This record gives sequence, C-alpha cells and structure tokens, in this order.
Amino acid sequence: MTDVIVAGGGLAGLVAARHLAAKGADVTVFEQNDDVGGRVRTDHGDGFTFDRGFQVLFTAYPAVQDELDLAALDLRAFRPGAILAKPGERSTLADPLRDPKALLPSLLNRDVSFGDKLRTFKLRWAMSRKPIADILAEDHESIDDALRGLGFSEQFRDRFAAPFYGGITLDRSLSTSRLVFEYTFKMLSTGKIVVPSAGMQAIPEQLATSAREAGATLETGRTVHSLSHDSDGVECEIDGETIEADGAVVATDPKSARELTDCEGIPTDGDGCVTQYFSLPETQPLGTDGRLILNTVDDRPNQIAPLSAVAPEYAPDGQQLLSATFLGTPEESDEELAAEVRDTLESWYPKHSFGELELLETHRIPFAQFEQPSGFTEELPAADAPEGPVYLAGEFTEWSSIQGAMESGRTAARLVSRDL
Repeated sequence: MTDVIVAGGGLAGLVAARHLAAKGADVTVFEQNDDVGGRVRTDHGDGFTFDRGFQVLFTAYPAVQDELDLAALDLRAFRPGAILAKPGERSTLADPLRDPKALLPSLLNRDVSFGDKLRTFKLRWAMSRKPIADILAEDHESIDDALRGLGFSEQFRDRFAAPFYGGITLDRSLSTSRLVFEYTFKMLSTGKIVVPSAGMQAIPEQLATSAREAGATLETGRTVHSLSHDSDGVECEIDGETIEADGAVVATDPKSARELTDCEGIPTDGDGCVTQYFSLPETQPLGTDGRLILNTVDDRPNQIAPLSAVAPEYAPDGQQLLSATFLGTPEESDEELAAEVRDTLESWYPKHSFGELELLETHRIPFAQFEQPSGFTEELPAADAPEGPVYLAGEFTEWSSIQGAMESGRTAARLVSRDL
C-alpha cells in the first residue's frame, strides 16, 4: 500500500486526500490549525455566524459540482445582480433572464447605459457557449482591457465592474487577468452565489467527512515543519517526530509551500482585505432583497453584504448581520473603519439613522489571494514541479478561487496515483 502524507487540511488537501484514499492509498493529512478549512473558516458567537472574511460559493464551479453534496450544505442564495449605491441614490442592476422581477428596475437603471446592458446580454450569450478550456487559455490581457475591447463604457467599468469585480479579485483597478473575469462571469450566468446555512466552514467539514469515509486519517494541530526526499520516498518532520512515506502532497499556504519544497514558482505576493461584521435591528430594513450593495464611488468600503437577508441563520431573531469589506490592508483602527461604514450607509440611506449599527467583529486578512495579472498562469508551478515524489495542491497551481483549490487537489491525486 502506498503511504502518502498531505501537508495542509484546506480545500485542496482534503480533496487530494479523499481521492487518494479512494484509490487505496494510506493517507494522513496533517493540519496545523485545530480545524480543517485553511482560509475557509467560520466563527460563531451570540447567535451570529462570521465567516473569515467575505466568502461565497459559486455553485456552477465544475469541481464544486463534482466534489460537494450541495443539497446537504443547505445553501442560501444571493439574489442575482447588485444594488449600485452612491450618496443619496441606490439602483438595482440584475439579469432579468435569471430574475424577471428585476427587469423594470434594471431597464430604468441610470448608472449603466442601455448600450452597456445590451453588451452585457451579448457577453452572457457568448460566455454560455465558450468552453472553459478556451477561457483558461486566454490570459493575455487585463479585465479592463477586455471590457474596453468589448465596447463597454468607462461609466460601466467605474460604476459596476470596478466594485463588483473588485469584490471578487480584491483589485478595483480591473488589472486582474481576463481569465478570472470570463470564468466567473460564465459561472454567474449559469449558477448561483450561495453560502451554507451553517457558514462557509461547512464546506471543508463536508470534504473532511468524505475523506475520512474514503479511508484517510486527519490529524489537526500538527504542523509539517520540513520535508526531504530520497530514492525511497519522503521524510517529514512533524512537531519533532520524523515520519516516512512513499510520497507527499504539499497543500499548505503559498509561503509555507515554497519553504517546504524550495519551488520558487509558487506565488507569495498577494492581495488582502478587511471585513467587518455589524448588527442592525430588523426594524430597520435596507431593502436589498438579498443583493450585494456595491459602492460606485470608492472602496471605503467596496461592498456591503446583507448576510442575514440571504441566510437568516447568520443572525439571531430581531437582528440583521451585515458585512463590509475594505480592499487592501488599511491601517485605520477597527473603530475608524467602522465609522467609515456608518458614514457611508448614512449617505446611501439619508432617511435612515444608523445609531444602532454595532460593530461585532473585524477580520484583517493580509493574504486573501495571490496576485493574478494578465499572463500569471504562465508563471504558476505545475503540480509535479518539486523534485522527487513531492506534489503541490493549492490554488497557486491553478487560479485563486475555490474552484482552483479543489481542482488542484484532484490534479495532485491523479499525479500521485500515476507515479506511485
């Protein structure tokens, strides 16, 4: 029987472990944290559910379709489209093919021209027919260049694309690769944006259960500190203990993966964000209908998500849960950022008072995803880039997303099975 060590119990490591165990390997996952999930984590307190930063699941991701039991996750869906907000004015923009009730307000939306709306429908039709392989092959220009080439106006790019894709890529300048834009646009056109009713950590917990059922062993609170290899296999130092195996899958964060494997192609420059969570009495409804609120003026904050309007389980009775996300790594204190959120909401809702808006938690995430400028895929390492029977599993071998993480786990498992 082949012995395989998996370093890291995030999405990539759990998927790799499940597939390897299902093929008969003796697999042990070592995760340094007390729980699995990596960056996909959830906290609970006082009846509220706090994901570690604003995170959502795209149901149309191919790996998500294959690896998860979506029905068991008890999903709650955001309404298609978004609320475009600026001082004194809010408007709805949505795909009427997916939300017919939004047809009239979307047509009347003055932040996006009729021509841009027609171009959006044309793009939706084109993406529905474009194979994913072709999308993955088009990594030669930025989102901004792609939108310009498609004829979208500066107003569309500034008022919708910048805040919407700024929330996805953490890059409001739209300098991220066209690949990310087209892939996510295709997923948005064919699936839903959701969160599990119990929080995003329900996703890795389900993957962990599947891995155990397949025969894998998961050990949390244990860190792989070093990794070496020879002709007989690999040797890992794990909290002072030396463990030997036929091969290893490194599925840690990018910095740790580079240190363990000496693989210089692993990207370690990343984009960060700060997400704050607020409570607001239910007696003060914001009228979002479960849509994201996008800041069309600046990124202070970039977007506000009405989480309990989407998933009522995220807040106790009588309360709403909102999240506000700032891009980058702002130096202001938690209280100073919260004051900006309150001021922004008061400017968007001038007839409301936000005196009862209460800051509950702040999550500062300095590395939320690695940088993905045009051409980034040419620099990423292959799953079998390290020397010896050592393999990489992580979004840093694909692209920064839940899809990329899960797909990388499947790829690593396939290569280990082929070689060992």
